[in-house]
Amino acid sequence: MPDTVARSSRLDHQMALLHEADLLKSIDRANVLIDLSRVETVADHAWHVSLAALVLTDAAPWPADRDRVIAMLLIHDLVEIDAGDMPIDQPHDAVAHAAAEAAAALRLFGLLPADQGADMLALWTEFEAAQTPDARCAKALDYLMPVFQVVWANPPRPDHLAIAQQNLASGRAAYLAQDWPEAFAAAQFLANTPGATLDGPLAETLRFLAEADKLKSVFRATKLTGGTRPETSSEHSWHVALFALLLADYAPSGADAARIIHMLLIHDLVEIDAGDAPIFGDHDLAAIEAEERAAADRLFGLLPDHTGAPLRALWDEFEANASPDARFAKSLDRFSAPNQNLISHGGSWVEYEVRYHQMEARVGQKIAAGAPDLWDWLRPRAQDFFHKLGQF
Repeated sequence: MPDTVARSSRLDHQMALLHEADLLKSIDRANVLIDLSRVETVADHAWHVSLAALVLTDAAPWPADRDRVIAMLLIHDLVEIDAGDMPIDQPHDAVAHAAAEAAAALRLFGLLPADQGADMLALWTEFEAAQTPDARCAKALDYLMPVFQVVWANPPRPDHLAIAQQNLASGRAAYLAQDWPEAFAAAQFLANTPGATLDGPLAETLRFLAEADKLKSVFRATKLTGGTRPETSSEHSWHVALFALLLADYAPSGADAARIIHMLLIHDLVEIDAGDAPIFGDHDLAAIEAEERAAADRLFGLLPDHTGAPLRALWDEFEANASPDARFAKSLDRFSAPNQNLISHGGSWVEYEVRYHQMEARVGQKIAAGAPDLWDWLRPRAQDFFHKLGQF
């Protein structure tokens, strides 16, 4: 019994940070989406740059551990929940902002169990220092992806293009001319030649990442914890990958935490073509599955074969839900939305007039299949909520 109580208390602390992390979906950045339709959120960015780490880390000119790079990028901007985003072209007190971010890191990672909080704080501090190969790779991607996002627009916003050009010429990204010359040259060429077609080893991967930006325009049924709007599929993909990073101890025996994070970074990419299908909606499942397979063919086919084929196989594994990794990934995918609904006064449960037995059948059983500890934690909270909602 003490072990069960301790495990539940640990999960309470982990969920405190994961609930707080939802706030990152409400913080806007200076960058806009490639289609120029809106500004991106910090959570949109955190997903996109983590996806970039998944497909680009092996191209870095120094040895870097891809999974540590991804972990850094999943958490690197959490501090903006307290400190806010700081556009690079705006004057600011760098010392004061760094202090605000350090204080935010202490508060946020302090929500976690002490051992895990110390590990996450150390990882974030390593990223900020940018001295290790892993941190250098993560910083490079964090600096380059916003530049690529500007130049991929057709046409780029002139004011944003000028900022990107200055950033490469003499700003914080200029050092990458020596540190990562191939990626820097690609960014500089596109920034100085708007509308040009890129050639070379990185071209296919960068085109894939440009196409992936469209996931930021796909909205889900699940609402932000504040209830203000639906979340995007990119925000969800970042958040559920963060769940995987922090809740790996609840995975079944034999599961690989890094592969689970990879699955969750890519699992909803097919919604770029197929759209989101709310779990409590009425759908032609066979038609949706066919659309999603066609989308997977197209999207992963944009990548070089040595990258695209393994990721397509990983997506297929997630969909089949037969391996330990896929079962835990599917469980986390189901686990995240109910937690948001509980905080947002019912969210999509109210919108779709969901009864508890429907939630348990469509969501709870999926969670329990791959992560029984998580369902044991969630079930009484959901039952209590549905009783109060009058939809039990």
